[in-house]
Parts: sequence; structure tokens; C-alpha cells
Amino acid sequence: MSPRKSISQRDLPAANASAAGITRRRSTQDESGALALIPAKPSLPNVREAAADCRACDLWKNATQTVFGEGNKHARVMLVGEQPGDREDMIGSPFVGPAGMLLDRALEAAGIDRKQVYVTNVVKHFKWTPAERGKRRIHKKPRASEIQACRPWLDVEIQLVKPEVLVCLGATAAQALLGKTFSVTRSRGEFVSSTLAPYVMATIHPSALLRLPEGADRAAETDRLVADLKKVALDLPKQAKVV
Repeated sequence: MSPRKSISQRDLPAANASAAGITRRRSTQDESGALALIPAKPSLPNVREAAADCRACDLWKNATQTVFGEGNKHARVMLVGEQPGDREDMIGSPFVGPAGMLLDRALEAAGIDRKQVYVTNVVKHFKWTPAERGKRRIHKKPRASEIQACRPWLDVEIQLVKPEVLVCLGATAAQALLGKTFSVTRSRGEFVSSTLAPYVMATIHPSALLRLPEGADRAAETDRLVADLKKVALDLPKQAKVV
């Protein structure tokens, strides 16, 4: 496997540099943001505790709690989704709802032990709108400003876990980490060049499967997700193609 690319302050936005353990530079506008909450000597436990008090954007007001990442702190593989859903918001753990169950099955089919990976989201609070009828809370896509406000938490997770493989689940995660022009449709399942990890890939979010009717279409898309994850499950050879 190729060696990890070193990340310098030039490679990271100003907010990301501090999360990476680089000299902290606070400004007045930082004082109320997520960056100001990150401990000077970050670890997953103390960063998770700090994130519980995050008020960097308004999403906390309608959420039950912050849903921070979870998993093996030395995971080879990190999976990054968009945001917690209704079930995750209530329990406080990522990927424990219907989409998480689909992800668990896909990981198992691909030969990946869920206990050995780290799972998280680009946004740590559940953004929702009430259903027209009943008490259901309907997922609402986060705005760019909300993603940016939450970005220091994800940056520090990546820096602390140091995954060999980072998998973006869905367009929101992929574009947040790989740029606004990145297309999951065009580049799905391909390892792409990035300073985030030696190997970075994007595939669909398992919630996309839930929007398909049960039957041949859902089965085919599930098989494609499993095929993407199988590439991750392999002991990645040095000649693995990175585009």
C-alpha cells in the first residue's frame, strides 16, 4: 500500500488546519464556532464530549443531541455520510436506523466487519421538517453553510483515526470532501486522489436504496453498493488505480 500523503497547512482550509493539530489561530469569529470547542490536545473521547455542546449553526435547536462518529479508533476504513437521521438523533449513534441496517448488511456481504470501521457524518445534527400528517420528522438536506460550520469536527475525526481508506456515502459527503463538482454518478467506486487518506472512494448512500421500490431495482443497486465496498475490503494492492 502506498504511504500516506502528509497534509500541510497549505493543503487545508484555515478551519481544517487547527483540527489537524496544526498551530491554532483563533479569530473573533471563531470564538462561537466549532473550531473554538476543539481541545488543544484532541482525542476522540474529548472531541466527542466537546461536540455535544456545539452551537456552530442553528441545527442544534431542533435536534435531540449531537451525533458524533463512532467505531474503531484505529480503523483502516472510515465511512462518511451526510447527517444523522431520526433514529440516530434519538439514540445518539450514527447509522443505527433503516439506512444503517442496510449498510450493515452491505458491509457484511462485502466481508467488512462493522466493528472494525469508523462511521460518521459531515453534519452532526439531524435537520428535519415535520410531515404534513402525523408526527414523522422528514430528513431535509443541510445547506452549505451548515456543512461548513460542522466541518472542523469531521476534519479532526479524520486526523485522529487516520484511515487508510475513506468512503464518502452519497453526494453530500462526496462534494463536501472532494469538491462541489465531484459526481458520484460519474466516479462511483473509483479510488480518487486526495490528501484526506491514501485511498478515497465515493458510492451511494444506503438511504438511496430505501427510496427504491423493493424488487429488482433495489436488489441491483444493493449489489452495486456491495461491489464498491468489496474493493475496500480487499487488502489494497500497491497497484490499486487512483484517478
